[in-house]
Amino acid sequence: MMNSNEILHLINEYLDSIPYDRKPEGLYEPIKYVLSLGGKRIRPTLMLLAYNLFRDDPKTILPSACALETYHNYTLLHDDLMDNADLRRGHMTVHKRWDANTAILSGDSMLVLAFQQMAQCRHDKLSQILDLFTRTALEIGEGQQYDMEFESRNDVTEDEYIEMIRLKTSVLLACSTKMGAILADAPEQDAENLYRFGEKVGLAFQLQDDYLDVYGDPKVFGKAIGGDIACNKKTYMLINALALADTKQRKVLTDWLDMPAADPQEKIAAVTEIYNEIGINRMAENKIRAFFQEGLLFLEKVNVEADRKQELLAYTREMMKREY
Repeated sequence: MMNSNEILHLINEYLDSIPYDRKPEGLYEPIKYVLSLGGKRIRPTLMLLAYNLFRDDPKTILPSACALETYHNYTLLHDDLMDNADLRRGHMTVHKRWDANTAILSGDSMLVLAFQQMAQCRHDKLSQILDLFTRTALEIGEGQQYDMEFESRNDVTEDEYIEMIRLKTSVLLACSTKMGAILADAPEQDAENLYRFGEKVGLAFQLQDDYLDVYGDPKVFGKAIGGDIACNKKTYMLINALALADTKQRKVLTDWLDMPAADPQEKIAAVTEIYNEIGINRMAENKIRAFFQEGLLFLEKVNVEADRKQELLAYTREMMKREY
């Protein structure tokens, strides 16, 4: 079996070797730029580690695994544009380095390239893999739409929010682990348990992202802190603050939410202070741990020897140790 570092090396080698020799260069240069920014390559790594539970030749599914990475970066490119974010992984976002039209068109091309790469999987698995990939892509779009709609609402419930992040974020991690199982000819129940494992870990991962947007170090987090607060994004943090705030705290929160031209830094500081007063940080940490533990229970059900699960288990534990 391969360890996660060896798998990451394979993924980066493969991504670096993809020739973008079509014209015009102005369309493909931003794609190369986005993929060159690195990142943890979590989704393809999860896919290869899940495959490696059952088979010892993960290199054979690299095109499909890297299709997930291309697709993921396409969603980030468009997400950054919709959020008007300045930084991604510590570097300028595409719409800032180029312009919004370039970000849209290059992102669209990344989506097409992802499907082209995915179609290189085993012929006998192609229909099943494309069905899963297409369903996942649609769910991610649905999650993004909910996310946008939530921006104009102050009555979003925690359950609504969890469903939104399940669609927007965790289904792609779930897709990654299940695809690895499918391509390894795993039993259907094992593939389903790996899907649920990825789904729960994905929920924990996104909630941690919410947490880090408020309490993280921008040098580690890779983007400016407080962007969700500045944009009135309904996160686990804000939803629970609105639900648990006393009369005075709620008025302060809603005043900041309703202020059209608020100074971003003042707003971030004021809202974070209320989070601290209520203890939202501790609530978020507890919820993150709970979802992660639920995910581990699904991994335990996968019918392979315990020692074969150790690399995937170690990787997901390390994945959740992003610095606060």
